[in-house]
Amino acid sequence: MSLNIGAVNAPFLSILDASKPHTFIDPQKNINEGSDVSAFLTSEAYGDIMTFLLQLNRAIFPSNIQVSNSNQKRDQIWELGSPHVIFSDTVRSLRGLLEDLGQIIDEVPPDPGPRRFGNVSFRKWCDIVEQRVSDLLDRHIPSELLSFPHETGITARDEINSYFLGSFGSSQRLDYGSGHELSFLAFLGCIWKLNGFTTSIPTSGSEERGIVLGVIDPYLQLIRRLIKTYNLEPAGSHGVWGLDDHSFIPYIFGSAQNGPAISPEDQAPTEGSRDGAPDPADVAKIAAVERERSKNMYFGAISFIHDVKKGPFWEHSPMLYDISGVKAGWGKINKGMIKMYNAEVLSKFPVVQHFRFGSLFSWDQDPTAPPAPTSVHTSTEIMGGSSSTDKASARGGPPQDSTKAPWATQATASSVEKIGTAAPWASRPSPVTNTGLPPSRFPQAQLSRRGPPNADSAAADARAMPPPSKAL
Repeated sequence: MSLNIGAVNAPFLSILDASKPHTFIDPQKNINEGSDVSAFLTSEAYGDIMTFLLQLNRAIFPSNIQVSNSNQKRDQIWELGSPHVIFSDTVRSLRGLLEDLGQIIDEVPPDPGPRRFGNVSFRKWCDIVEQRVSDLLDRHIPSELLSFPHETGITARDEINSYFLGSFGSSQRLDYGSGHELSFLAFLGCIWKLNGFTTSIPTSGSEERGIVLGVIDPYLQLIRRLIKTYNLEPAGSHGVWGLDDHSFIPYIFGSAQNGPAISPEDQAPTEGSRDGAPDPADVAKIAAVERERSKNMYFGAISFIHDVKKGPFWEHSPMLYDISGVKAGWGKINKGMIKMYNAEVLSKFPVVQHFRFGSLFSWDQDPTAPPAPTSVHTSTEIMGGSSSTDKASARGGPPQDSTKAPWATQATASSVEKIGTAAPWASRPSPVTNTGLPPSRFPQAQLSRRGPPNADSAAADARAMPPPSKAL
């Protein structure tokens, strides 16, 4: 694992030494059955993924900065479209790459024939991208990265190309999910490790903010357009019991955007919100979502759900609705989202089975990794949670309990097993709460479990989200 320590001992992804030739590896699929997930959870790749994610996450929290020629400080919010976010040359080039991919959508209209599932024209879009990938990378990736000193015939281009092409969905299954999103995160991680971004050691966070707001958000916008244009199916979706049918990382970075402001010497906060932050409960209010969607990644993801799903928000997105009841602020939500990503994305076989491993994200075992869990679902997935966000959790720390996540404070294995539809984190012994809704998958929300909105609040809210007549 490439792990260095920056400001306040915050982890950051190391950069390869360009003065020394590197042995690149053509990325290969190594996770072929459930038991392989245990090896992944103790691999260098896993640690690097968590390191990079935490590095980006910390940078997007509001900053408490010193006012020039003054002893006072002010809070700087990092919103989408903020003029204070600086885009480096590489970030601008990657934005151009995403724009080119969007233009290919214009070249490939959806097939007009009746389709119950994904539109077959998506396969043509993927074919064109693959045909043009060499030219796309040549035009938008710094040449010194693609020709990074190498010892064999395998080059940096080969590794970058693999993660890039894996970032936009499956042309075979006509679907998209968080595993493809993970591949794009690895694509950006490759560029970071090859010193493609403008960096300083320790990092100031400026380049990381540019990556999140200038590259990852446009990528998510492109993905949403692909989903709507070609009617892509959710890949490995949990249905209403999942966080989101397609994406996860906008909820991590979006909650950080609304977290409390931090100084360079501060650790990433685990509770609280910035001054003026929207209430988490606003995700269920159409007017609030429309107001915030252009500024915040969390609300942008919620807005897309409203675009593609009909009916009461609490009904089609019960987990997100539960999370909106967390009272400890956006910092608490952010902490929970990172743990949830570790448990529900990186620790699940259906999600990570297609991830490929080369030299930049290596299958080699990390000697500093905690032991892998002893109980796994070998044919489908690994259940469990994650570690905290200190240096140890930067390398992630594999789930330590096969029946519950770290958030569950009262649940036992036996009580959870009795709940047929509940996720491992559920901590209530009854399959139905007094709200009429199944138990929460997001344990941070257990103490503030939200029921359906009452008639008064629905009437007062422009969203007009009435409760079902038989819910209570």
